Amino acid sequence: MYRSHVLVCGGTGCTSSGSLEIFELLKKEIAKNGLAEEVSVVQTGCHGLCALGPIMIVYPEATFYSMVKPEYIPEIVSEHLLKGRVVTKYVYQETVTDSGIKPLIDTDFYKKQHRIALRNCGVINPENIEEYIGTRGYEALGKVLTEMSPDDVIKCILDSGLRGRGGGGFPTGRKWQLAKDLVKGGQKYVCCNADEGDPGAFMDRSVLEGDPHVVLEAMAIAGYAIGANQGYIYVRAEYPIAVDRLNIAIRQAREYGLLGKNIFDTGFDFDIDLRLGAGAFVCGEETALMTSIEGNRGEPRPRPPFPAEKGLFEKPTILNNVETYANIPQIILNGADWFASMGTEKSKGTKVFALGGKIKNTGLVEIPMGTTLREVVEDIGGGIPNGKKFKAAQTGGPSGGCIPAEHFDIPIDYDNLIAIGSMMGSGGLIVMDEDNCMVDIAKFFLEFTVDESCGKCTPCRIGTKRLYELLDKITKGKATLEDLDKLEELCYYIKDNSLCGLGQTAPNPVLSTLRYFKDEYIAHVVEKRCPAGVCKDLLSFAIDPDKCKGCTLCARQCPAGAISGTVKEPHVINTDKCVKCGACIEKCKFGAISKK
Repeated sequence: MYRSHVLVCGGTGCTSSGSLEIFELLKKEIAKNGLAEEVSVVQTGCHGLCALGPIMIVYPEATFYSMVKPEYIPEIVSEHLLKGRVVTKYVYQETVTDSGIKPLIDTDFYKKQHRIALRNCGVINPENIEEYIGTRGYEALGKVLTEMSPDDVIKCILDSGLRGRGGGGFPTGRKWQLAKDLVKGGQKYVCCNADEGDPGAFMDRSVLEGDPHVVLEAMAIAGYAIGANQGYIYVRAEYPIAVDRLNIAIRQAREYGLLGKNIFDTGFDFDIDLRLGAGAFVCGEETALMTSIEGNRGEPRPRPPFPAEKGLFEKPTILNNVETYANIPQIILNGADWFASMGTEKSKGTKVFALGGKIKNTGLVEIPMGTTLREVVEDIGGGIPNGKKFKAAQTGGPSGGCIPAEHFDIPIDYDNLIAIGSMMGSGGLIVMDEDNCMVDIAKFFLEFTVDESCGKCTPCRIGTKRLYELLDKITKGKATLEDLDKLEELCYYIKDNSLCGLGQTAPNPVLSTLRYFKDEYIAHVVEKRCPAGVCKDLLSFAIDPDKCKGCTLCARQCPAGAISGTVKEPHVINTDKCVKCGACIEKCKFGAISKK
């Protein structure tokens, strides 16, 4: 028995901040102090507060050390782990009170969250199946195989109200029911979509890195429910940590008899294989994903027939994303009513979001459906840095839309977001402040979509390119009001005529910004001005001679040699040479340089 456990985040965010070095240094320092038999060091998945990495938590006190540097380790080991004295200067300061260290669950970031899909992330060692089993892992699979019929399982999922967390929000139980009933017997498949491609989204990756066995268990349950014996997880190769941990988890589950033949001596066979994606965004669409698994170029297929009738290898197939599966074992163990008691009338349970952009607490959050956008941004996210005002939040990535400040208090669920021109998507939530140009944001997402279109259908292949060109024309101050009309008309044409969800939703960022920020479009077109000061072609930089002290710092920073002047005399900018990089503004200590 260990008297202390030190959990070090091993998710991608903290790993990129140097957590692996912290992990190795801890083990060496603990051994050096003769504590190897008393203190355990465990590498976990994501804790959520990605902005504070590397993260380290010491139990049983639950002391949260943040932004840990290698030079902190000797002091933390000698003071805290050896002598029992918390080194408060390295502790996350929100947990430090006059009466001692308060639990992390009581901090603003965590207290409004409810972790179901993320319940084990940051808690267990994802590479140790016994730790998963110790948190009731595979108990749901055992219950299903020994106490429930396939119809019982599907009814439980239906009654829970679980909807697909991949973006579409289709009821999970109905999808399973269709796959079970449309075709009786024969080969069927269970697929997991782990091809998370939205810019700024990392929810599924974090679940796979922190709790891979939950996906394996849920897929086996799904296999039993629909009568399938083979599963495939389609995960992008750009997620090396997730891929490694999935491979370890699959190997361990087979060794323990939890995948393979005759699971729990019930006669049920089910196995899972990985298929690596090359990073094509279109392979997030279910038919394109299945086409890629089959070894073909990832392109969507017309529907109907739907995958539940004719999917992978033309056999009945169900496809859910990682987060959807992560809810399944808990629903089986705790009951449909337990899950349905959370959320809103039509959107049950919780939702995981990757919180990013202009926000203090970037990271991973899981909130009950119906939580307002204001609560997410101001309470959980800690608000907008530098005293800036909230302008919009982008949900759903390239397929979603922008939620403006006027809807700051909207309860987040599937139907409410669709009603205001956005969508839930897989869970990326990018916060923007007053310094963001909404035309530029729409252009950014269209550029992404143009690159990621598979090119199979003309409306998407050519239409998104024309849409991007119009946006580019607007940001350069070369467009007319007639171009704005063309922009909107083209959006609806692409939505109505594209083959798959990529093209059908590609215009959403444009339509939502046109709906709520049309004044910015008009300023670009009529006034040849970018109100946010982002679009370079519409900017000009100037030095106020009354404020300039002639320190020459701006001239020395200018990469184009566009600034001239003598020491202690006001400087000037040659607008013909200026590349509008903004380096001069960043370095000026007197606020003498402005852009307009």
